[in-house]
This record gives sequence, C-alpha cells and structure tokens, in this order.
Amino acid sequence: MTINRLASRMALIACASTLAIAGGASAQTPAPQTPGDQQARIEALEAQLKLLQQQINELKATTAVSRPVATAPAATQAAPAQTQVAAAAPAPKAASPLPAATVSIAAGRPTIASTDGAFTATLHAVMQLDTAHYFQDKGLPAVIGNGRDLNSGSNFRRARLGVDGRFFKNFDYSILLDFGGNGTDGPGMLQELFVQYNYAPFKVRAGAFAPSVGLSDAASQNGSLFPERAAVAEMVRGLAAADRRYGLQVQTSGENWLLSAAATGGKSGDAQTFDEQQAYVGRAAFAPVKSKDWLLHLGVNGGYIATPAQTAVGGGYALTLTERPELRVDGTTLVSTGALDAKNLRHLGAELAVQHKSLLIQSEVFDIALERRNAAAGVSDPKFGGWYVEGGLVLTGESRRYNAATFAFDAPSIAHPFDPKAGQWGAWELAARYSVLDLNHHELAALAADRVRGGEQTIWSAGINWFPNSVTRVSLDYLDVDIDRLDPAGGATPLSQGYQAVNLRSQFAF
Repeated sequence: MTINRLASRMALIACASTLAIAGGASAQTPAPQTPGDQQARIEALEAQLKLLQQQINELKATTAVSRPVATAPAATQAAPAQTQVAAAAPAPKAASPLPAATVSIAAGRPTIASTDGAFTATLHAVMQLDTAHYFQDKGLPAVIGNGRDLNSGSNFRRARLGVDGRFFKNFDYSILLDFGGNGTDGPGMLQELFVQYNYAPFKVRAGAFAPSVGLSDAASQNGSLFPERAAVAEMVRGLAAADRRYGLQVQTSGENWLLSAAATGGKSGDAQTFDEQQAYVGRAAFAPVKSKDWLLHLGVNGGYIATPAQTAVGGGYALTLTERPELRVDGTTLVSTGALDAKNLRHLGAELAVQHKSLLIQSEVFDIALERRNAAAGVSDPKFGGWYVEGGLVLTGESRRYNAATFAFDAPSIAHPFDPKAGQWGAWELAARYSVLDLNHHELAALAADRVRGGEQTIWSAGINWFPNSVTRVSLDYLDVDIDRLDPAGGATPLSQGYQAVNLRSQFAF
C-alpha cells in the first residue's frame, strides 16, 4: 500500500466520521441514540485514524533508507524523483573508436602500421632455388667417401617466412622460419627470433640471431655477389656467430663508423650438450671515404670461444673446423680438421672494400688459433687461416648499396625494372672471386698427434647476376674447386681432387 493510497483512506475516514456525527444529530430513527453511543463511534474512528497515521510514518522511514523522497504533496513527487535519478547516473559516454591502421607495400613488402608509427608488422618471404651439376673425375679413391660422387640436382637453399617490425616505438622484433636445407629440404627451423631496444645511438639485441662478425657476414645473402659466402668467411662466422645463435649484442654507430660486441652461446635447434659453448665476438668498421663516386671501407673483427661445448660427461670439448665448397646442392664437406679437444679458440679478421661507381672490390683475411686441452709433450697448438677477394661490375651502371645499418654491401638499386615494352631490362652484373681455406697444421710432422691434415681448398668462381626488379634475381655461376689434402689416418692415398660445378639460382625475396 503506497503513501498516496493511505492518505486517501485517511481523508475518507475523516469525512465518514464527520458525516456520521452530523447524521447522528439529524437522522430520524424509531429509537434515537444516546450521547454515549455517539461518543463510542467517534472514539472508534479516531483509533482507525491513529493506526493509519502510524502506518504512514513507518512507510516514510522505510522509503528514506532506500532513496530520499521529497516532502511535496503526493501529486508532485514523481517528477523530482526522476530528476534525482538522472543526476545520480549520467548517461554513458560513447565508446572511443579503435585506433586506425595503415597498410602499405614497399619493395614488395606488405606492412601494417598504427597511425602514430608506434607499432608495425612487415611480412617477409625468401625463396632461393639452386640447380647444380657437378663435373668430377671417375674412379676416385674410396677413401674420399661421399665426396667421390657429389649430388647433381636441385634444392631450396632458403625457403623462409617471417615477420618483423616495431612496438612501442623503441623496440624492434623479428621472427623468421627457414624450410630450406643444405643438400636436402627439411622441416621448418627457427632461424631468427629476437627483440631489440633502440636508444640512440645504441641498439641492444637479445634472442637467436646472427651477430655481426665480418663484412660478408653482415651482408644479406639475398643480394650477395655469389650464392654462398667465401668458404673461410662462412666457416669463421659459424664458430661463435652465424644464424640461430643465442646471443646478447650491443651495437652503436655513426655516419662513418660502427662498433658491435656480443656474448653468444649455442644455436637454436642444435642437439643438447652437457654445457653450451660460451663465446664473444666483436666488429669495428669504418668508412673514411664516402662520396658520390667513391667509397672506402675498412674493418676488423674477432671472436673468442672461451669454453667449447661439453659433449661428454667429465670432459670432451671438441671443436671441428670445416666448410662446404661454396655450393650447397650437395652438402658434403671436403676439408675438415676433425674433432680437436680444445681449451679455447680465437680468430682475428681484417676487412677491405673499395667501390667506384658500379665497380666493387672487397676482401677479408682471417687468422685462427686453437689452444689444445691437455696436450701431450711435443704436440703444438694449431693455427689455420684463409682469405678471399671478390669483385662485381654492374653493367647497367647502377651501384651496389652500402647499408648504413650493417656497414656492408647489398644488391644494386634497380634504375630500370624489367619491362620489355618500355625497353627496360633490369640490372645486370658480372662477378668473380678467388678464395683460399687452409686447414692444415704441421701436416708432415713426424709426430702423428701433432698433425692436422684438414686440407687446403681453393676455389675460382665467376658468375652473372640479373636483377629484373628489387624482388627477383637470377644468377648463373661457375666454380672451379681444388682440394689438396693428405689422408688424416696416415694412409698413402690422398683425399685430393679437383672438379667443376655450374649452378643456377632462382630467387625472390621481399
């Protein structure tokens, strides 16, 4: 029962009592009521009014606890109550729209970015298909093993998918999977996964990546002069750096200089050891001459394996120096030191490059020293080395780009992308290289334990590169390989051989 209804009932009772009193005075009845009867009826009506007033007071008290109620007459209470509710609960604001994003494609790379540039994601893909034929002598000695008959055929050297970008403006990231192989195509393997914090002029990177450790190492193979790096450069980068390497790197650079240093461990995807390798690598590069037509690059690099991986309980710290002959359709290695029980290893390298317009010549030389662990009397610590020189001439007049982020050379800019209707044929380049990798140490020593008959590998290479546009590339290369190696087991038959190979690479990369 509401307050308004109670008030109405009180009014009716009051009217009824009044009429009853008046009627009692004027009504004609056969037996008139006495004054005592009238007084009793009045007292009964007053009791009912008192009871109703008590109920009204109780309802007012209960309503005041839940919400304040105005003391205005009942007919005017509804509107103020609605006003109070609206003031206590204002209408909710409209939801803010989601931040807009932009989608763009530059040089074939799809990129999604927030409008303020704080977040980006760029899709990457690389396909490198090699098709090679090896020309070898027949009847090579069995001691050469699988190297007697190298596999002519095709394989995806690289088949990569990945994404990289930025988040919160100062952080970079990269995720890269590789489905290619060395002689065989394999399951997807984590090639790169890192995060990098940029605080100018420093960059701090952690994860799995390839730390900077040389001129050819820092350059992307998507735009290199040849399908593979020179053997000695590839071997050195694999000692304590290379793809999939766990590491923490700090890099800083200016307009004409770059410094980097990294602490590294094992590689993503490698078999578990009892203790991972612990090593350090560093590089310093300078460009003292940078003009419109000339560029001079100088650099030094080094690496130190403080503790080789422990591969056996209680010991076993073996290091093996080996490398394939600059072509991976067949992944066989023909020169190798074998496993050397090592305490540590260091390498030193020097870099030199000269560029004049469309002509580039670059070279690196490396010196490697290994300290044996628990060497026997008369057994010396071995040293190895190698070098290469290579050059390229862009016949269509473009110049190879010098990457200011890596201080290394990338593919040439394409002035006239392939378009036969317009008479444009992309960029064409001639390339040549000579490389030496020497893994011999005292190979003729009387003490067998002192000998390391890893072999010496020399390779002449020549090639032609065609860049129809910034995404695609076709290369045709010729290799003349010479292996000079004695039998590590001391046999009379050497492991030497010479052969030639022709390789065709088809590539797209964005």
